[in-house]
Amino acid sequence: MAIDPSYYRDIILDNYSYPNNKELSDDKDYHSKHMASDSCIDDITVQAKFKDGKIADIRFDGKACAISTASTSILTELLKGKTIEEAEKIIHNYNHMVHGEPYDPELLEDAVVFEGVSTQPNRIGCATIGWKAIQDLIDEDLKENAAKEDAQ
Repeated sequence: MAIDPSYYRDIILDNYSYPNNKELSDDKDYHSKHMASDSCIDDITVQAKFKDGKIADIRFDGKACAISTASTSILTELLKGKTIEEAEKIIHNYNHMVHGEPYDPELLEDAVVFEGVSTQPNRIGCATIGWKAIQDLIDEDLKENAAKEDAQ
């Protein structure tokens, strides 16, 4: 059954107008990643707090277009509370979707609203900027944990 495109637009506009977790924290336990686009206004910072192999919290702030803001808003809700492995599976799946490759829509929940981005190459960067930031933060956390284990 096909989804009405206006439903997707409503989700995107709602997450752009009233984004989830759009406020940075001063808590030193958060890792931060600044991302800026070379081709548009997207300039955001994504923060994540990791605890016991899970993403305890994700937040972001900055100036960005509707696609970037909405996709980052949705990712903060989708990945919060997930294990690192679960989050990476979702991120990988999302990247497949926005590049027009096979993906599992069940894993993506509301993030499926960006499936049409694959037909608009100029919007892929907008739809993935926050996702790239959280992947970088996960990679950074994994390296830190590996270094701590090596030191023991």
